[in-house]
Amino acid sequence: MKSEGLKNFCESNPMKALGLVFGDIGTSPIYTLAVIFAYLRPSIFNILGVISLIIWTLIVIVSVQYVWFAMNISENNEGGTIILRSVLRKVVKSAREMAFITIISYIALSLLIGDSVITPAISILSAVEGVALIPAFSTISTSLVVFISVVIAIFLFWFQHKGTDKIGKTFGPIMFVWFITLGITGVISIFYNPVILKAINPYYAMVFIFHINMNVRSAVGHGLISFFVLSDVILSATGGEALYADMGHIGREPIRKAWYFVFGTLVLSYIGQGSFMVDHLKSSNVFFQMIYEESHLLYIPFLFLSIIATVIASQAVISGIFFIIYQGITTRILPLLKVQYTSDKMQSQIYINLANWFLFICVILIMIVFRTSDNIAMAYGLAVSGTMTFTGIMISIYFYHERRFILFVSSIFIIFVDASFLISNLLFKTLKGGYVALLIALVPFLIIMIYTKGQEKLYKAYKLTDIDKFLKEYNELYKSMPKIKGSALFFARDINKIPYYITTTLFENNIIYENNIIVSIHTKNIPYGIESKFENDIAPGLKHFIIKAGYLEIVNIENILRVYNVNEKVIFYGIEEVVSNNVIWKIFAIIKKLSPSFVRFYNLPAEKIHGILMRIEI
Repeated sequence: MKSEGLKNFCESNPMKALGLVFGDIGTSPIYTLAVIFAYLRPSIFNILGVISLIIWTLIVIVSVQYVWFAMNISENNEGGTIILRSVLRKVVKSAREMAFITIISYIALSLLIGDSVITPAISILSAVEGVALIPAFSTISTSLVVFISVVIAIFLFWFQHKGTDKIGKTFGPIMFVWFITLGITGVISIFYNPVILKAINPYYAMVFIFHINMNVRSAVGHGLISFFVLSDVILSATGGEALYADMGHIGREPIRKAWYFVFGTLVLSYIGQGSFMVDHLKSSNVFFQMIYEESHLLYIPFLFLSIIATVIASQAVISGIFFIIYQGITTRILPLLKVQYTSDKMQSQIYINLANWFLFICVILIMIVFRTSDNIAMAYGLAVSGTMTFTGIMISIYFYHERRFILFVSSIFIIFVDASFLISNLLFKTLKGGYVALLIALVPFLIIMIYTKGQEKLYKAYKLTDIDKFLKEYNELYKSMPKIKGSALFFARDINKIPYYITTTLFENNIIYENNIIVSIHTKNIPYGIESKFENDIAPGLKHFIIKAGYLEIVNIENILRVYNVNEKVIFYGIEEVVSNNVIWKIFAIIKKLSPSFVRFYNLPAEKIHGILMRIEI
């Protein structure tokens, strides 16, 4: 009975959340304080101020902005930037305001992708750096640390195509052990200097921020140093946005329950590290030195645990990016990419080859170029603070339109906090490494903008035929022409506007089957659920079949049609060849050419497919 109870506990949703959601924020204690006190003098005043700032950052941004505010704005318990934009479309009436929301949602989404590249690099590298505290490896070189980190990253990204469904079950229990260890080691350290518990009081955070007479080992002016510290304090909250984005995988309540546990262990860890620093003012790698001082014998097992935890954190980030890109594809803000489904049970278990290797190349380059976690920290925080700021703006707009004015005023205060972190990062990190995250984020942002605007132009340039005109010519053809036995499938978004490739196939090439079925696939504004049906026959031998699917659903067109006893002989689709003299639309043409076709995306049988070339000038 005991073993069965333990199994149920390990497979519970809060336990799954620990492995799938909290890896990033859960490994932040490894490097956050080490980065801050690399330039800030570790006086008792500074230690209390920084720890207090970290605690209240976790409370205000993660607990209030994401757990309490954002997670109450959802569709079918789904969350994330794309969901938030979808919800706002229902409450915002102004076209200008909706255009503004669309732009900032695209920026937030792109910054999230830019930030996700840095997370695996800094997490893995900072954990491997802990090897230096083992006496036998005290002289380990930075190059060897980078090499080991790169090897771990290669293994991590190579393994993605196999899926994480099976080993993912162990992520939760491992992270549970990790968080318990964080809490216990923190408590042990606190016993030596209980005075550090004062940091729970926000007074010390406020005094630190507005204090202008600190002695620091840097050239930064005294009046700016506390504001500069904000750019690194935000590292403690990186991964907070995952609580909202991953809500659809786990559920709102399991994430909330898991967060209260995670929050407690994180606070104990940060306070414990602060307590350790009071007696070890010259410590450089605070987290690992604290563990090493507490127990030499358990240090090596703990080091392995920390490396595993950072790999799990990186895995969660990578899987999250795959899911976000899939949301972008299905909501038509990103071009079609080849998607591989790695699990029959979990819709979120997907693999996108292009995204995986793009992330891999960026992570490896960051490790090789920046070489240490302290250096990478200069690139970290800018993108995530931008994501948090734009998310905060969207939340406040929602509260305003819903006339929830108390929450609206509260969200304005949070935007001020988010913006403080963002401005600090822009001022102090942009030129020292933050530009890397911005450059990476620029890639998906430009793709989104070019693709969405290009699709609008492309649709306007289509030679579409009104249904009445089409039916008149179709009926004459169907009566007079000999028909091929069997069924033919065509695809059209709107049955009232027939695409050029269908009219070309029927009227110019005189290819007509006994049964002609036009399939329309509509994406619903909710994540899950599939509906399908035949409309009334449009004309003799011509039917319209509609599939309405949630934007996170895996649509298997063949299986759906088999339910209606449709066994098509041939599948026709249009191949778009975009021609333009404009540089922007030339890039759009390249994107379209490199993207898999509609029929490949939906894994339709290759032996039945016939493409009809459509040359479109924009």
